[in-house]
Amino acid sequence: MALCAEHGLLQYAYYRSFLQGWALADQGQKEAGIALIEEGLASSVVGERLNRPYLLVLFAEACSDTRRINDGLCALLEASAVADEHEVRFKDAEIHRMRGKLLLEQDISNMAEARICFQQAIEVARQQSAKSLELRATISLARLLRDAGSRDEARAMLANIYNWFTEGFDTADLKDAKALLDELSNSPR
Repeated sequence: MALCAEHGLLQYAYYRSFLQGWALADQGQKEAGIALIEEGLASSVVGERLNRPYLLVLFAEACSDTRRINDGLCALLEASAVADEHEVRFKDAEIHRMRGKLLLEQDISNMAEARICFQQAIEVARQQSAKSLELRATISLARLLRDAGSRDEARAMLANIYNWFTEGFDTADLKDAKALLDELSNSPR
């Protein structure tokens, strides 16, 4: 922080507050983390609008963890608007996925809308050849399908993307996918 101030690197101070808050929230200090994230979002510097969709998606994730569903949904609306305004598309898949996740957390009756969000996330990720984001969105859709009783469809869809990977099986997303595949394969139909 001292070096950022000394050399006028305001964007790094902005990121520090934001990323420290996200890390705190991820490690269980939810409210303290969200306070720092909000501070970082409020102190956004000119020129950093291009990264704002990414930061808003992380904020929405922290909101999900603290049951601040409406705050998360509002953040995703802003993320989408900023992405459209500046034609920044690298987080579109995550915007759709997180929106679906939050809609489900808000009310299970949002299942149809959440499914559309997950399918949009998968399609965007495929168009961008972003296999990691496609995997995340497919995991979310597979869970929804499992809960709706479509276990075979969920397993087939998830196996298809999971089998594409040839390395990285120690990452959280691939571990999550493997656990879900095992669950879908071993449980009664």
